[in-house]
Amino acid sequence: MSLSGKKIGIAFTGSFCTFHKIFTQLEQLVNEGAEVNTIFSDSSQKIDSRFGKAEEFIKKAEEITGNPAILKIETAEPIGPRKLFDILAIIPCTGNTLAKLATGITDTPVLMAAKAHLRNERPLLIALSTNDALGMNMKNIGYLMNAKNIYFVPFGQDNPQAKPNSMIAHTEKLVPSIAGALEGKQLQPIISSPFEDQKPK
Repeated sequence: MSLSGKKIGIAFTGSFCTFHKIFTQLEQLVNEGAEVNTIFSDSSQKIDSRFGKAEEFIKKAEEITGNPAILKIETAEPIGPRKLFDILAIIPCTGNTLAKLATGITDTPVLMAAKAHLRNERPLLIALSTNDALGMNMKNIGYLMNAKNIYFVPFGQDNPQAKPNSMIAHTEKLVPSIAGALEGKQLQPIISSPFEDQKPK
């Protein structure tokens, strides 16, 4: 499926170590002709980390997409009634955001965006990045996998020796995951083997 002309929302939450990979995907979406808008959670727009400054991340997203980022709950709410997106992807989706999404909490711009978008029965795509995917958040993953209009970017264990409960999405599969979700299809396999560079040698 061509993504040219598709209206795509990309929502950032606080797994800062994945941001550099996501910007590469943003560029690919724009190059394919998609109209991309970004949303930042409270944490992702305020916390500076060893991976970079929040202000610089927002600026870079705006430069790539050519659109101002959505930074407030009240500016995320119109996503629903105005039907702003064909698809919304939460990438990265932290365990905290995942748990709140599964229980209907909407206390950040990203969660409000997801709620507003889902009211239109349009696809929501989740790209996991959580240290407790195989722990406390496993029940939330299972719940959301069975929820209507929710899809996942394929994911796997990123460091099974040091962090056995941790799983992270294969960010490079974002574009085909979006294309599949727009057609009502889940990209397979959802769960892959551990990341190649993390396998013991």
